[in-house]
Amino acid sequence: MFYAEPIGRLIDELRRLPGIGVKTAQRLAFHVLSMPAEEVRKLSEAIVDAKDKVRWCSVCGNITDVDPCRYCADASRDRSTICVVERPEDVIAMERTREFRGVYHVLGGAISPMEGIGPGDIRLRELLERVRSGEVGEVIIATDPNIEGEATAIYISKLLKPLDIRVTRIAHGLPVGGDLEYADEVTLARALEGRHRM
Repeated sequence: MFYAEPIGRLIDELRRLPGIGVKTAQRLAFHVLSMPAEEVRKLSEAIVDAKDKVRWCSVCGNITDVDPCRYCADASRDRSTICVVERPEDVIAMERTREFRGVYHVLGGAISPMEGIGPGDIRLRELLERVRSGEVGEVIIATDPNIEGEATAIYISKLLKPLDIRVTRIAHGLPVGGDLEYADEVTLARALEGRHRM
C-alpha cells in the first residue's frame, strides 16, 4: 500500500462512486486533505444530511425532502399528463426544458433481463394505479433511447393500451449543432421518424 491507511480508505470509498476511477479518487482524496477542516466537516455533514432527509415521493417516486414532492404538490401542474422517466435525474433534465407542465412518474430503473431487472422490479404497478384513477389523459414515455429504455417503453405502451389513454414517446434524433455525417443509422432513423411539418 502506497498511502497511509486513512488515505487509502478514503480513496477506496470514493472509488465506489459511479464514474470515479482510481486516478479521480486519488485526486479527490488529496483535494479533501488540502481543504480546511471546517469545509470538510460541511461536506461530510451535507452528505449525511442528504442521506438522512431525502426520501422517495409516495406519489411519483421522485427523491424529495417533503412528501409529496414539490411537483406532485404543485396545484398549477397538469395532472392529466404524466411523464414517465427512469431516474430522479431525468426529472431535473425535463424540468430544465421549461416545456413540460404535467406531473412525473419515476420508475426507478428500466427493464433489463441481462441485469435481472424485470417489470416487477420497477414502479409499473404504481403507474397503473395512477392511470386507473381516471384523471390521466396522456402518458409520455421518456425512458432512455437505449435497448433497456426501448424495451421498457414498449412494455409500458402495451400495459396501458387497454386503458384507452394516449401513450406517446419522446422523439429521439440529432442534437442541435450536430453533423449528419457523424450520426449513426439508428439516430438518423429516429430523426426521420420524429419529423414534423414546418
